[in-house]
Amino acid sequence: MMKSKLPLIALLAMSLPMVANAHRAWVLPAATVLSGENAWVTFDAAVSNDIFYTDHAPMRLEGMKAIGPDGKEVTLQNPHTGKYRSSFDLELTKEGTYKVFSASGGLRARWETDDGKRGFWPGRGETPAPSEFKKAVPKNAKNLQVSQSSRRMETFVTAGQPNNTVFALQNEGLEMQPITHPNDLFSGEKAEFRFLMDGKPAIGVEATFIPDGSRYRNSPNEIKVLSDSKGVVTIEWPSAGRYWLEAEYQDDKATAPATSRQGSYSATLEVLPQ
Repeated sequence: MMKSKLPLIALLAMSLPMVANAHRAWVLPAATVLSGENAWVTFDAAVSNDIFYTDHAPMRLEGMKAIGPDGKEVTLQNPHTGKYRSSFDLELTKEGTYKVFSASGGLRARWETDDGKRGFWPGRGETPAPSEFKKAVPKNAKNLQVSQSSRRMETFVTAGQPNNTVFALQNEGLEMQPITHPNDLFSGEKAEFRFLMDGKPAIGVEATFIPDGSRYRNSPNEIKVLSDSKGVVTIEWPSAGRYWLEAEYQDDKATAPATSRQGSYSATLEVLPQ
């Protein structure tokens, strides 16, 4: 499955609920490539059983942010959360590529108490502040397991000529660094994406691409690819449309007190026809 460090965003823990594997979180732009001045894009955000079909829960928007082509934060406008989805608008006032994302990370621990009960930290819905670890976890905890985990969810839209400012690495957790620009994808062509864990190539990342419309198919038609020795995955797009990308990584190279680190990444991509 995955190989990978960073703290799992507590805000993404709020904006991206911990749900069963069948539920997938996503943020979907109405369009990814736009022209003209002062363009607007509407986004939907939800957690669902079927990709891009709102049937489970809305995504909370507290941890959702947008970065513009100049690297500065852009305000999300007209936010609204309904029964099954949230929505917001983004005004593209500058030419270039914008990133809409949510990211979170933190330490998590579980152990057995002296009376045989299960202990865990942080509690459900709590923010995992590393400074509280020593106070929260007993020194004599039995079968203590500490993991350092991260989550990142992204999508990209471009107004006019694309640029690469929003792809600057944070060097925390599992990140995707495009080799092929994510707003320059075409059916029948290959695309390459590099994955890094805490700023270093993540070897053996399992990346899964699922095309839109799985609700209307007997099979999700998912495409699975492993990253190579440079952390790069390569995919040839079988058809135009929207795709949901999920990548996972795990290894034992965590910083103490953690003994393992985990990273997950997801993105919504749009592939255009030739």
